[in-house]
Amino acid sequence: MIELAVCTISFRHHLISLPDIALWASQNGFHALELWGIHALNLSDQPQFNAQWLAAFNLRVVMISDYLPMDGDERVALQKMRTLCRLAKRWGAGKIRTFAGKTSSAATDTASRANLVRRLRRFSDLAAEHGLELLVETHPNTYADNTAATHELLNQAQHPALKINFDVLHIWEAGDDPVESWRSLAPHISHLHFKNIRHRNHLSVFAPHNVYAAAGNREGMVPLFEGACDYARFIRELPGDRWHSASLEWFGGFVKKVLKNDSGLIRDLIPSEAQTHDRFAN
Repeated sequence: MIELAVCTISFRHHLISLPDIALWASQNGFHALELWGIHALNLSDQPQFNAQWLAAFNLRVVMISDYLPMDGDERVALQKMRTLCRLAKRWGAGKIRTFAGKTSSAATDTASRANLVRRLRRFSDLAAEHGLELLVETHPNTYADNTAATHELLNQAQHPALKINFDVLHIWEAGDDPVESWRSLAPHISHLHFKNIRHRNHLSVFAPHNVYAAAGNREGMVPLFEGACDYARFIRELPGDRWHSASLEWFGGFVKKVLKNDSGLIRDLIPSEAQTHDRFAN
């Protein structure tokens, strides 16, 4: 049973309004939005858009996704976290997503790891004060780049508000079995990211400098069930007696067509999926 969200980042290069996205999402099998941090910030001067407004579409914001600084001036970093907490409360989101630095676990020395853990604890303290969770995404070229390193980070931080945004493809990219990794990390996982790739040779298309660029290369990005990572197996292995929060993260072209089709195929895999809308709309 999956509460399925559409990422507003998928529309980052489109001339489309938030009301248009919300209407389309509500009509095409989605239960929530994952709101990109810069989108949430740029809506700050439009108070008519908030959790109550979005509820009219039978949707909610499940998570604010941003990029908190793990080094540099701590006062500036904490102020950014406070801003994200304020935005999350406005939208009724219970989660804020970030990354565990910009260096792989293998390339992070002891002192840098200690600084990363200390910063994450400070951010997690603020999240807890606002009744929120801070999610670290499993992602290459960050400390949480594989299952073992993610466990190590959680064990060192030891903070109840610190959770994991489990990106299935990136765990597969690390050479780990996503199903076994999910089982291992499940007590700490608060959200899932779904995307796929035709072949490992194309994984570089998800590098930040490429994926965020309007003219970036999109070769190898494919719909969820047409790629090298076995999502049918992964979704079938998710326990049916639990609710799972997940976002379809699509960076390629034909956004609406691909997302609509993928959301339908996910529902086909989970017969009880239709019940999730009622559960999360109340």
